Amino acid sequence: MVRSAWRPRPRFTYGMAVLWSVVAVLLGYAVLDVADAAPGALTVRPLPPPPPTETVATRTLPEVPQPSRSTSVGMPLPTLAGETAAPSTAGVEEALAGVRAAGALSDSALVVRDGQTGQVLLDQRGDELRVPASTTKLLSAAAIGQVFAPDETLHTVVRQGDRPDEIVLVAGGDSLINPGKGDPEAVAGRAGLRDLADQVEAALEDQGVDSVRLYVDETYADGPTTAPTWSPTFRSSGITGAVAMLGLSSQRAKGGSPGPADPVAAVRSLFARQLEARGIDVRVAPRGDAPGVPGSPLPGPSTSGTPSTTAQSSATPSTSTSPGTTSPASSVPASGPGSVLGSIESAPVREQLALALTDSDNALTEILARQAAYRSGAGTEFAQVGAWVVDSVGTLGLDVAGVRLSDASGLSRQNRVRASLLADVLVLGYDGTHPVLRRALDGLPIGGLTGTLENRFTGEDHDAAGRARAKTGTLTGANALAGSVVDDDGRLLVFAGMVAGVGTNDARAALDRFVATLASCGCR
Repeated sequence: MVRSAWRPRPRFTYGMAVLWSVVAVLLGYAVLDVADAAPGALTVRPLPPPPPTETVATRTLPEVPQPSRSTSVGMPLPTLAGETAAPSTAGVEEALAGVRAAGALSDSALVVRDGQTGQVLLDQRGDELRVPASTTKLLSAAAIGQVFAPDETLHTVVRQGDRPDEIVLVAGGDSLINPGKGDPEAVAGRAGLRDLADQVEAALEDQGVDSVRLYVDETYADGPTTAPTWSPTFRSSGITGAVAMLGLSSQRAKGGSPGPADPVAAVRSLFARQLEARGIDVRVAPRGDAPGVPGSPLPGPSTSGTPSTTAQSSATPSTSTSPGTTSPASSVPASGPGSVLGSIESAPVREQLALALTDSDNALTEILARQAAYRSGAGTEFAQVGAWVVDSVGTLGLDVAGVRLSDASGLSRQNRVRASLLADVLVLGYDGTHPVLRRALDGLPIGGLTGTLENRFTGEDHDAAGRARAKTGTLTGANALAGSVVDDDGRLLVFAGMVAGVGTNDARAALDRFVATLASCGCR
């Protein structure tokens, strides 16, 4: 019988477990060390900086030599210069000689004025009557500024009708109402329709009313939505919106994106839905006469038919009356028929006017001009408003002989204005005596930066980028540019250029070269 030899098995002791654990840790660390994931003898990458502490170290700034005059680039917006930097007629004519010889300016009117003294520095056919296109808005801004107080706002009001279950939405001239909550920092959208619905819902709840008939009062500055002298495609293509005394900021017309044909109906429909969402049963009344005093409590037309210099500073009910109002604020009852159930307030008119110039918003310009004409006792047809603008500019002491406007925005080809008059209005606006007009001019597009000048003065004519503010004007075969520029001596120059008979691109290029030359000139 054969027996196998027996051998004892080695025992796995506690000491051996500890030893193998240490070996594993060392091997793992070595791998991390080689991979530069942990510091050690094998680490190639330097150690990371220590974590920051709460003690801030002493900072030092590099010494940078001050630039010399010969190596410096001119400031985009230098401070205005003194009398020693005043340009001369000879200097301006010499600087612009080559520009004026360009074929694109062969049929043009060009005017340059010293913005600080008003001196005429260049007048090339400035007294010829020409199609102004959208530079018409400068004249409208001057007229509007005479009617509205510097901080005047527009109010959209809901009043009670003859019965508790009748409510009247009064169109008050604000075409920039936010469909939701108002934004206190915005111009377009300062007033919020949802805020108005909240106020009206609370007032109705206090009266125990949960079912209403909704009317719209369109008495205030009512008129046609489009002008007979406009192309029928202007509204449908978004060149202009419909002109109405009520509208939403979200429905502003833009090129290729038209607004609604009936802005008032759009606001009424949304407001009815907002009330219904708050548990109020709403029946929309047909358009037409609304119960109560027509237009109350908004300002009415002046009986004198002249621009008002004591415009009411608010369209909300107050304890005082204002000349030229057919529905004085003191007649608005605190409760019952005609009482105000809710009211929202727009951005100041002067800020809306600046926005209209920045965006070249045709409808907004017409809406503001129509209200101003209406408050002054003029008619609200487009030609009537245009005639009122001309008369109002004339009351400023400016020569308007022969000038005629068929609208306030410049879309009509029947408009005729002189380049010299555009320059007159600009000089007047910059002298600081007309605060609404002055604020409107601040809204002029800036070359290479904003509005309709955002993509201009960005190439060879970059000398005027950031330094020129101007209103553009563009209709087929008629182009214009009018505004101001700060030259290399820090002098404010006012200019107006009107070009006919050439393509839009050629006209724009020539006018941009004209302004850029003024910017880089000095012209003394």
